[in-house]
Amino acid sequence: MDHGVQVEWLILADAAQVVANKLFLLGGGWEVLTVNSGFPVQRHCAVAASFRVPWNETNQPHDLEIEIDDEDGHELFKVAGQVEVGRPAGIPIGQPQRAQMAADIALTFDHAGTYVVIGRVNGQESRRVQFSVMAGPGLAGAKPGEKRGA
Repeated sequence: MDHGVQVEWLILADAAQVVANKLFLLGGGWEVLTVNSGFPVQRHCAVAASFRVPWNETNQPHDLEIEIDDEDGHELFKVAGQVEVGRPAGIPIGQPQRAQMAADIALTFDHAGTYVVIGRVNGQESRRVQFSVMAGPGLAGAKPGEKRGA
């Protein structure tokens, strides 16, 4: 059954890139970020996404979007683009195609908490993945907003 273009996966990584529709990850698949230097803190990371394009949705443009929000719904990052996936010669009739994207980003976290990566296709949410930012052991006794450690 065809449900339109869907986000197959969203992966957090230390670095990511897509070359010739192949995904290259470094330090991929984490879901907890530990901060030992105090808040606010800026961290370099990456997000990678795979979009599954059904046969009957190929050869037409689709708007893709990845957004990262904090637990209150405040947007920290957003990247958007458009993709049109063609049908390679010799592909079996009905076979879906994959489109991938990756973005290297610098995120600023004002506080520990729960964050979410949201994948959208043509303006509709398709998948969301939560991750946590936690104060490390050196910050365990710190008051909110207080800097401790190095």
